[in-house]
Amino acid sequence: MAAVEVHRFAQCITCHAWSPDRSMLAFCPNNNEVHIYTLMQSKWEKLHVLQKHDQIISGIDWSARSNKIVTSSHDRNSYVWNLEGSEWVPTLVILRLNRAALCVQWSPKENKFAVGSGAKTVCICYYEQENNWWVSKLIRKRHDSSVTSVAWHPNNILLATASTDGKCRIFSTYIKVVDAKESKTGSSSDAKFGELILQLDLSSSWAFGVRWSPSGNTLAYVGHNSMIYFVDEVGPSPLAQNVAFRDLPLRDVLFLSERLVIGVGFDCNPMVFAADERGIWSFIRFLGERKITSSGPKYGSQLSGAFRTLYGQPKHGLINDTNEHSRPQGSVHENCINCIVPLGSSGSSKVLRFSTSGLDGKVVVWDLENQADLSEYF
Repeated sequence: MAAVEVHRFAQCITCHAWSPDRSMLAFCPNNNEVHIYTLMQSKWEKLHVLQKHDQIISGIDWSARSNKIVTSSHDRNSYVWNLEGSEWVPTLVILRLNRAALCVQWSPKENKFAVGSGAKTVCICYYEQENNWWVSKLIRKRHDSSVTSVAWHPNNILLATASTDGKCRIFSTYIKVVDAKESKTGSSSDAKFGELILQLDLSSSWAFGVRWSPSGNTLAYVGHNSMIYFVDEVGPSPLAQNVAFRDLPLRDVLFLSERLVIGVGFDCNPMVFAADERGIWSFIRFLGERKITSSGPKYGSQLSGAFRTLYGQPKHGLINDTNEHSRPQGSVHENCINCIVPLGSSGSSKVLRFSTSGLDGKVVVWDLENQADLSEYF
């Protein structure tokens, strides 16, 4: 089995992140705190509790180079935490939001971070040396609903967003005082801050997790309609594919290589998607133990059962079928997986280890090194 470590830290975990050397784990136990644990003599011990937010923390990201932690919360604020001696010292970032901050992520060069919000706004935050504080520039009037996920392109300029208006968008985040001009590449070379590079209207439902491939040539995001979308050659004429599956919707997605993607969500079991030699994406299998299923057609049986219930007819022979799909059996997670984090080295073209956390309070580490059927996709 691909799950090599299973740890239960709380009743529910909202999000999590790892330190650069993977020796410490930070997570939010579904409240306004961040708990930091470290592994001591084969046992996880609590080191710090970061307390500054007033409401549930919605996002955590731990920078690989500078060892800074950034958090976002429903209290509409964000903090950057620096380790000074043995204490984590917070610095408030003024986001100027009137709705909750929903997600946060450091840029590849860690000189900026992006915050998505329920105010239909994306905040691009950077550090001002002169004033010794973090400031934000806002991308406004581009989204029609909450921004649920953000993802940085490897060039440190382009930012992809997913929103509950069903659209995925790509923006330029070029800030003159932060980004060197020579780092501007591709279609963003002449784009100003906040300029919309591309808008994808592929989903007819809420859009959630969005992620770039290691090279930045492919973009993937998921919809609440049990579909995952892949976009190649992002630009004026993108090539888009969608993969529909018969299980519950996904919440987040992660590229392990250019041809391999892991999706996690309400099915409590990571799903593997891969591209063949022609670049055609498809669902491969579930990564963990699969829930028990019947051999007959799943949805036809459930639909028939619904009609029989409506018209007062007994559901002969349908009790097992409908009940078996109501609760996952044999999977590592017992509730929705809402966060997936790579454990490979920063900037690596392939990732063999990653971790997931969910509403069951578990953090699970997965290793694909011995998954022979997936080795061809790395």
